[in-house]
Amino acid sequence: MTIVDVRILVEGASDVEVVSKALQGLALGSEYNITISAIIPTTNVEIAKSAAAGADLLIIATDADRVGRDLAERLYNELNEMVGHVERMKLPLGHDLEHVDVELVRKELRNTLVRAGLKSLQVLPGYMEIRKELLDVKGKYDQLANDYEALYKEHEELQKKYEELHAEYTRLRSENEGLRELLDKKSRPVKIEDAWKGLFPAEPVPEERIIAIAVEKLGLAGKIIVGQGYIFAEDESLIEELLKTVYLSLAVKEELEEKEGPKPPKPPEERPAPELDETNIVENPELKPDEIERLLKGVGDE
Repeated sequence: MTIVDVRILVEGASDVEVVSKALQGLALGSEYNITISAIIPTTNVEIAKSAAAGADLLIIATDADRVGRDLAERLYNELNEMVGHVERMKLPLGHDLEHVDVELVRKELRNTLVRAGLKSLQVLPGYMEIRKELLDVKGKYDQLANDYEALYKEHEELQKKYEELHAEYTRLRSENEGLRELLDKKSRPVKIEDAWKGLFPAEPVPEERIIAIAVEKLGLAGKIIVGQGYIFAEDESLIEELLKTVYLSLAVKEELEEKEGPKPPKPPEERPAPELDETNIVENPELKPDEIERLLKGVGDE
């Protein structure tokens, strides 16, 4: 069973002697399960606060006169919230050790302890209810603490995954920006007609084969691709230079043809008569050997 810590506050050193004498006839440990841990002789509030702090029960033992009552009231107001319970005890007047009735003091001390116990019983139901609420709160607190620990671990795992995903996102974003920059640098296939009209709006679009021939002649095969009405090059400036070259070549050709005038038609070529091929003469397959012999005899008779 828990021992109750009781401290007694008196006015002076003589009161300490009187109270100590009275306590000698009390079996406080066996009867009340309490121990008197200190008898404090002081009227100084600050000293009283330091000495009484943390006591289960504080007994303020002062004289029964007006001065004693005022001192007890002042100490009660200052110390009430620092200890478990405060109880007032009245000492008889003229209580020096030679003339005081120690038995009277002992009786008053016992009555004070009983009053304190009875008052504690009055608050016991409220205390038990508060204790129950405290246990409920403690149970909820323990559950919340467990939930917090689990959530904290989950948070750490999610934080780790987030950092990994963020690093992956940063890497992919960097790669994507690099690819986008690379694609922006590369040109896309364009229609020959659109590319030509962009440079020479008033000129007719040349045939695709002419542009393809120009690519071969200029050694641009592999750098410029022409086909299906489209033209492509990684460097767009090559397309522009090629089309300008084709345009210049066609312009020069047209100008030269205008200066030379139309060409006369070529005379028809005389072809030699076909020679007789003796190998093409074959014997009549219908003539048999006896018929050939008969024909030869007839020629001899003539």
